Amino acid sequence: MKTAIKTELSPSPPALQGLTEQEVLARRTQGLGNNVTIGASRSYWDIARANLFTLFNNILFIIGVALISLGRVNDAITSVGIGLVNACISTIQEIRAKRQLDQIALVARPEVTVVREGQEKIIDPADLVKGDIIRIKSGEQMVVDGVLLEGVVEIDESLLTGEPDLIRKQVGDELLSGSFCVTGSGYYEADKVGAESFANQLTITARNFQIVQTPLQRQVDFVVRMVMVVVVIMSIIILVTGLFEGLSTVRLVQIAAVLSGQVPYGLFLMIVVAYALGAATIAKQGALVQQVNAIESLSNIDVLCTDKTGTLTANRLQFNALYPLNGTAAKTIESQLGDFVRSAGTTNKTSEAIMASIPGQQRTSSDEIPFASARKWSAVAFDQPERRGVYVLGAVEMLQKFLPPADAAGTSTLSRQVQTWSDQGLRVLLFAYNPEVTTLHNGRDEPKLPSLTPLAVVSLSDELRPQTKETITAFKQLGVELKVISGDNPQTVAALAKQVGFPSDVKLVSGPQLAEMSPAEFDQAAAEASIFGRISPEQKEKLVDALLRQGKRVAMMGDGVNDVLSLKKASLGIAMESGSSATRNVADMILLKDSFAALRPAFFEGRRIIGGMSSALFLFLARVTSSTLIIIAVTMTGISFPFDPAQVALTTFTVGIPAFFLTLWARPQVLRRDILSLLARFVFPVSILNLLFGVSIYAWDYFRAYAGLTRPDIPDRAKFMFESYTGVAFGTDEFGNAAATIAAQGSLSIFISCTAFLLILFLEPPLPFFLGWRRNVSPDKRPAFLALGLFILFQFIYFEPLLGSYFGILHKPADTYLGILGLVVIWFFLIRFIWRAQIFERFLGLDRDAPG
Repeated sequence: MKTAIKTELSPSPPALQGLTEQEVLARRTQGLGNNVTIGASRSYWDIARANLFTLFNNILFIIGVALISLGRVNDAITSVGIGLVNACISTIQEIRAKRQLDQIALVARPEVTVVREGQEKIIDPADLVKGDIIRIKSGEQMVVDGVLLEGVVEIDESLLTGEPDLIRKQVGDELLSGSFCVTGSGYYEADKVGAESFANQLTITARNFQIVQTPLQRQVDFVVRMVMVVVVIMSIIILVTGLFEGLSTVRLVQIAAVLSGQVPYGLFLMIVVAYALGAATIAKQGALVQQVNAIESLSNIDVLCTDKTGTLTANRLQFNALYPLNGTAAKTIESQLGDFVRSAGTTNKTSEAIMASIPGQQRTSSDEIPFASARKWSAVAFDQPERRGVYVLGAVEMLQKFLPPADAAGTSTLSRQVQTWSDQGLRVLLFAYNPEVTTLHNGRDEPKLPSLTPLAVVSLSDELRPQTKETITAFKQLGVELKVISGDNPQTVAALAKQVGFPSDVKLVSGPQLAEMSPAEFDQAAAEASIFGRISPEQKEKLVDALLRQGKRVAMMGDGVNDVLSLKKASLGIAMESGSSATRNVADMILLKDSFAALRPAFFEGRRIIGGMSSALFLFLARVTSSTLIIIAVTMTGISFPFDPAQVALTTFTVGIPAFFLTLWARPQVLRRDILSLLARFVFPVSILNLLFGVSIYAWDYFRAYAGLTRPDIPDRAKFMFESYTGVAFGTDEFGNAAATIAAQGSLSIFISCTAFLLILFLEPPLPFFLGWRRNVSPDKRPAFLALGLFILFQFIYFEPLLGSYFGILHKPADTYLGILGLVVIWFFLIRFIWRAQIFERFLGLDRDAPG
């Protein structure tokens, strides 16, 4: 997708005319265009293929083909249908997510300023061609490779090399796509575009570098893998035993279909659905998700780290005051400062605020060092009679070593004024000069400052973003540890932090102090301090890394290029919409309109996902464990296999649909650290009771039917089905085994299905009568109506002969059916008693803390 030229700007430098539109069209025709893939997500085919041809689906497809070849079309449809439905739903949800991600890519996608026919124009990167002249300035990311034609810039190539050092680039030096400009400005000529450059790969790498799994994803992955191991071992044993016993090929394939269906691959579908719904929900609140698990990641964080300028504050700086030093007149200093900010090659929010309040004129400089977060100062040198010398504006702490000892002392007038303004939450800078020196670089072209004389202390004010205090307070109440990591003075940062709810006795640490610490002391400071000032980009990354190594899940918020490294390192990176393109590119989540208000709903949406997935885990594992134990027990008794592929399809009603709606209707819930222990407390009592009741029902009805005590009314379809794969004619003595198997399988499926509906009521109890697993009644009554509706639907399937035959639950004598329902009632009171009395916990000596 390409966009038209959007805006014409000022004329370009006279020497740079750029290409004509005819040349652009000709080069694009020659295949020299920058054919950039806009989307950060996968193609539609990749999504469909990944969901359709999973390991589980491939197994089902093989079984389905085998069943069709043996004439078992209905069994094939039933077995493969579940996988196809899951694949289709998952594909639809991922396509919706893809479209959203592609829209995010368009929002966050950097625009470029190109010179064509002597005019600067803003275009989409996809419209670039080889030979275009591109303007680059601080905070912008290179989208193609090229050679610098004009200007001097400092480049950060950390996204390419991992090295955070600034690299000074001069005319003739190569610029790589994916790197970004930290200081300076200039023009470069596009040399390698499209497939020849790093641009396409970097767009994906910046956004879609390896996703860090959340705790919930790891738990689901662990559970599914464990079930797979059990199913594989059990399948080998049962199928080998069947071969020795001479089971028919059809029956072996049907058994394989049932066993493969035990793997709860529907859990992955539930995760996709939960994440897609969550992304859509918080998009309405003003947060765009670039990594699918970002919402859940936010709900799991232990520490929220944030930058100050542009994050806590709106970065709408205003000049506050100027305090002269060493007896220099204020008017003289204002003239010098006004000339300084207007003569610099690049501007930023600080210089713009000063220009808006202090007059001055632009002068020709003899040398310049632009501002960089790593240095925290900028300098301009003049070599003119009316303005001579080196002038520097920057952080006091970073310039102290260049000052006379008297001014650098903590008791000096300078230090007292800095302290006063810092305590007020103002940004404080030092303006200093050396009238004798006119250069700023040594013989190796490295930045070098001379000794300086302080001229004045300059203060600027900023405003807090709306909803900042409310959001910070909410996260504190939720138990999330908060840290502010900034390049500003620690006292200034602390003063602002107190305004948004930090305590008055908050612990402060500065960047220079961190630089002097041992690794152990650094880690301790990272854990204990809440305010970090005068921090370099590398130190930000190290602080995040230290917290991660201590087992914390860390979210980092930022807006500038100095935040890129720490955002990439964090468990979750959050960027402001107004931030630099490089920062947005590496973020997992973008706050539209820079709104803090979106964080709270995003946090609770993540916890809602946890609540829904926890319920899905309970249902899936209870079904899998119960059926697995029953299969093992029945097989050991030597009776026929307890399930048929048609009956496995009932799990759509007993597990699939309930899990989907419980995920959709879930309430916020904290992911407990002992989730596996919690699963065991739910799953094992249910499975053991299902085993005892299920095997008893199966054996009782099997032997009862076999002995002729009860002869079920077998429909013609069932007669034909069993005649075809047993080779036994209806009415013969051998057919008794087949009839008994039908009766027993149907009775077992009725019992298991009804108990599954009751589990919904235990997970979301509508009345105190259903309290057992939960301690509190659910405020949401929809799950109760869902359970009732599914039970009624099941009755319709049972009493409708065609449907009952299709799902393998044939109509039974009234006393048999009522007897099964009576056992379901007994099962209900037993499982409720086990949970209320915490029998399982008492027996194993576990913590008896029950879920809410």
